[in-house]
Amino acid sequence: MPESRFRWSLIAAFARLKPALLGALAGIGCALLVPQAATAQTLRIAMTASDIPTTTGMPNNGFEGMRFLGYPVFESLVLWDLTTTDRLAPLRPGLAERWEQSPDDPKTWIFHLRRGVTFHDGTAFDADAVIWNLERYFNKDAPQFEPPAAGIVRARAPITTGYRKLDAMTVAITTASPASYYPYMAALILFSSPASFEKAGRDWAKVGLVGSAGTGPFRIGSVAPRERVELIRNDGYWDAAKKAKLEKVVLQPIPEANARLAALRTGQVDWIEVPPADGIPSLKQAGFSIVTGSYPHVWPWFYSIGATNSPFKDVKVRQALNYCIDRAGIVELLNGTAEPAVGWLKASDPDFGKPVNRYGFDPAKGKALLAEAGYSAQKPLAFKVMISTSGSGQMSPLPMNEFLQANLKEACGVNVEFVVSEWQVLLNNMRALPDAPALNGSLSLNISSPSSDVAVMARYFAAAGAPPNGFNFAQWKDDAFEAAFAKLAATTDPKVVAEQTAIAHERLVDNPPWLYIVHDLNPRAMSGKVKGFVSPQSWFVDLTLVSMQ
Repeated sequence: MPESRFRWSLIAAFARLKPALLGALAGIGCALLVPQAATAQTLRIAMTASDIPTTTGMPNNGFEGMRFLGYPVFESLVLWDLTTTDRLAPLRPGLAERWEQSPDDPKTWIFHLRRGVTFHDGTAFDADAVIWNLERYFNKDAPQFEPPAAGIVRARAPITTGYRKLDAMTVAITTASPASYYPYMAALILFSSPASFEKAGRDWAKVGLVGSAGTGPFRIGSVAPRERVELIRNDGYWDAAKKAKLEKVVLQPIPEANARLAALRTGQVDWIEVPPADGIPSLKQAGFSIVTGSYPHVWPWFYSIGATNSPFKDVKVRQALNYCIDRAGIVELLNGTAEPAVGWLKASDPDFGKPVNRYGFDPAKGKALLAEAGYSAQKPLAFKVMISTSGSGQMSPLPMNEFLQANLKEACGVNVEFVVSEWQVLLNNMRALPDAPALNGSLSLNISSPSSDVAVMARYFAAAGAPPNGFNFAQWKDDAFEAAFAKLAATTDPKVVAEQTAIAHERLVDNPPWLYIVHDLNPRAMSGKVKGFVSPQSWFVDLTLVSMQ
C-alpha cells in the first residue's frame, strides 16, 4: 500500500473523534496529522476518486475528472460560463471564437478558432491540432489513437461522424443528423498538444506519467499515480482576464469520506468534495465553510430493460419502484444536502412537463403495480444493483444504498442485493451490453447523471445511444420520446425546443428507464482560508476565481 494511502486509511479513524480532541492532537504535532507545507497561494483539494484522473488530456473518473484535470488544464472549442449561480451554466466561446451550422448542410458545424493561443509547451493551437485530436478520438487507425480517451469522447459526442480542416484557423465537424444541441457535445471534447505525444515517443502511457500540455489556465507540474497531481498557474494564459490567482493546485484522491473529513480537520487539505453528512454539523461548529448549491444532477438507479428475463421489461415494475422509495428519508439521511427527484429534471424545471405520474412515497400504489406485474409476498421481486463506494457525483453511496435496500424491503417486499465495484469500473459498465459478464448479474446500476441540457438527454436516452454507442444502459426506446427529440434537434427555435423537451421529459417520467431518487445539492467543505469560490449550477467549477487568504 502506498505510504500516503496508508496515512489516509489510518487518519480516517480520527474523523469520528470529537473536534476538540482532534485539535489537541494536531496541536501537539501528532506525526500523522501534521499539515503538509503549502505556499501562500496553494490550494489542496481532496477528491472522491480512488486514483488521480488520467493526465493525457481526456481525464477518466467521470465529471470529477473533468472538473479538476479537464477544464483547468485542457480546453474545448466551446466552454462553460461558471461565474454565476442564478441559472444553469451557459456556454461561452472557448478555443473557438464563434461557431455556426452550415447554411448548406445543417449536419455540419463550422468552428472559427481563436487566434494567438498556444499549448503549454509553446506549440500553436490551430486547425491541424484540432484535426490531430479528433483523429486521436475517432480514427482507430491513426498513430495517436488513444482507446480509453476515445471511448469517453465517443460516448459523450456519439453523433460525430466527420471533420475536416477548412483553413488554418477553421474546421468543420459533421454529425449523423441535424443536431441544434451539438455545441453542448463539443464542450466535452478536450484538446492537448500533439507535441506531448511525440516527445513521449508516441506512447500514451509515458505521456500520462508527466501529463500532456493543454491550453488552460493551469498546466500539469507533476504526477504521482494514486498520490497527487500538482497544477501550476499558466502565466501565459490566452485570456488575461481569467488568469488564475492561485499559484498551485494540489489534487489528492481520497475516496473514503471520513478520511477526507479528517484531512480537512487536521489541515492536510483546504477543500474536500462531498463531506460525510453526519460530519457537517461539527464542521460548521469548527468554523469550516459548507458550500451547497443547486446544479443539474440526478442520483438514480439505471434499469436494465434489455437483459434476458429482466423484470424491468414491464413498465409497471419500473413505475412501482418509483412509488416505493422514501425520498424524504434519504434527504434527512443526508442532512438536507439533497432534494427529492421525481424525474430526470427537477420538478421546478420549466421543461419538466406534465407527466401522468407524479412519484411520491406511496407503498400501496407501488405494491399494487407490482401485483399487476405478477409479484407478491410469495413471489417477491428480486434483483442486483451494481454500486460504488465513492466517485464523481455519487454523494454518499453506501449509506444511501443501504437505506434504499431496507426501504424497498419494508415498504414493498422487494429484495435487493448489491455488487460493489470501484467507481471507474462502474462507469465502464454503463456501456456494457445486456447480460455482459462484467455486470455480475446486476440488473441495475447506481450512477449519478448530469441533467444540464438536451445533449445529455440524447446520450442517456436516445435509442441510438444504446451501448456500446452511448450511455443508454437501459436499452430504452420510446417512440413518443424519439419523435419529440427529432423535432427539437432539427430546430433552433427556443419555443419549439422547450415544447418538445417537455414532451420528451414526460415520457422519461411515465415510461421510466430509471429509478429517480434524489438531486444532489453539491456539498463541499472548505477552510476559511479559501476565498472567491463560486458554486455554479454545473458539475464543473472555475478555479481561476479562487484565492487563499
